[in-house]
Amino acid sequence: MKSETWLQKREYTEVELGLALAILKDVQQGVALNVAQREHPKPGGGGFIPKHALVAVYYEQVRQGAMPEDEALLGKIRMKPTRTLSGVTTVTVLTRYHPCPGECIFCPQETQMPKSYLSEEPGARRGLENNFDPYAQVHNRIQALKAVGHPTDKIELLILGGSFSAYPREYQAWFVRRCFDAMNDINPEDDPDFESLAEAQARNVHAEHRNVGMVIETRPDLVTREELTWYRTLGVTKLQLGAQSLDDRILKLNKRGHTAQETLDAVAMLRAGGFKVVLHWMPNLLGATPESDREDFTRLWAEDAYCPDELKIYPTQLLEDTELYKVWQEGKYEPYTEETLLNLIADLKPSVPRYCRINRIIRDIPSTYVVEGNKNTSLRQDIQREMEKRGTQCACIRCREVRKKKVTSESVSFHDLVYHPAHAEEHFLSFDTPDDHLAGFLRLSLPEDTSVTGLDDLAGAAIIREVHVYGQSLEVGEERSGIAQHSGLGTRLIREAERLAKEKGFNRLAVIAAVGTRAYYAGRGFLQGEHYMVKEL
Repeated sequence: MKSETWLQKREYTEVELGLALAILKDVQQGVALNVAQREHPKPGGGGFIPKHALVAVYYEQVRQGAMPEDEALLGKIRMKPTRTLSGVTTVTVLTRYHPCPGECIFCPQETQMPKSYLSEEPGARRGLENNFDPYAQVHNRIQALKAVGHPTDKIELLILGGSFSAYPREYQAWFVRRCFDAMNDINPEDDPDFESLAEAQARNVHAEHRNVGMVIETRPDLVTREELTWYRTLGVTKLQLGAQSLDDRILKLNKRGHTAQETLDAVAMLRAGGFKVVLHWMPNLLGATPESDREDFTRLWAEDAYCPDELKIYPTQLLEDTELYKVWQEGKYEPYTEETLLNLIADLKPSVPRYCRINRIIRDIPSTYVVEGNKNTSLRQDIQREMEKRGTQCACIRCREVRKKKVTSESVSFHDLVYHPAHAEEHFLSFDTPDDHLAGFLRLSLPEDTSVTGLDDLAGAAIIREVHVYGQSLEVGEERSGIAQHSGLGTRLIREAERLAKEKGFNRLAVIAAVGTRAYYAGRGFLQGEHYMVKEL
């Protein structure tokens, strides 16, 4: 295990290092971290030894052989533990500026930044600080996460920067290859002759930092049959689509440049290809009202409709460098107040189906950018408090994750939630605790037409679109009592999917495996095809 950089960044006295070690030993013996920190303060009223220092001392002790690896201890001292409580470690990277085919009136365009992104947003700022270099962004983020105690062996790569499909394919392939180079911890100088994208992906199957999911953003009107093949060549497993609204009148007023039907077609095409789909939905667009937004939200979940796997609710924010700002100056647009927006989303949230995860409720745009309307960046927490006052609950995946709760494979019950989006029958297979927390799930898609994508691997096949077991992300192969991850739930879900697919008349089962999950599925009888892993039933 590599020693982290904290010890080299600053000169710490032998006394301070001794205090850090004493705190670690106390926490190992069951003393609460905050109590141990108070018991061993810095001399002379210098405050407490910080968490990042404790993590660095822990790593150094393990490196020297003075302390065995102790995931339970690391879990108690890591900073921002919720970052990896969903079972994977997300690394976000940003592409450089490239012209966007859209003309949306609400999008800002800041110099050097990809359209709609602002340099002071946390993820965007990291991209700018690394000059949008993919290797530097991934490498530095992994090191930063390791330095505060997070496991980094299972990486979900989130590529932001607007419409990725609009970038030249040569750039897309280079960008993704360099991300793999960083996860593989090789080729820091970008030697193009070192290895191809396919070779970098093959290396990642057993790498220290395996890619277990790859996410890109694009527009619904850029999703085509041909693009699906390209997405899989890159290793993409999930797409974020800017739906924004499902009302053609609103889309036209805001110059979105596509129709609601194009969004529906794109979602259905992606689902047929096994991809997970994240939709962005924006209340308070020009021409919308709280009443029309409520109506629009119901369109997401109707029979033969969109039924996204994940959702980002991005209330329209009035920013100065936009066409919408000029409309507002003319008195033709009125942002919702914080109270109106809070009540609207508190009304909508309980209606979200159990198969969907609400990832975000507001963007990380600093309030200083917002001209008028809601400037509360902690809106999600306030909505949660409002719902508690009302006695209402949200049953989305994020609200039901087990997180730190103790789970055993014997204590959970199996459920099969069936729903019908456009052109498919979906089965959301899950293991739930007695108090209705989600320990793990599998998305099984039974397409109406297995030939619609033109991908040979999917001919005659049902598709596993996602297998996810929740709880704190653990190192590959590590097992801990009471932790959902690595307790066999994933294997049990796959067996149920095989049984269901066979019952429904499918003779093959495909899975949209990320590069770093190929070994996992190979161990469960799946063989690598051209773009998917496939098992004959």
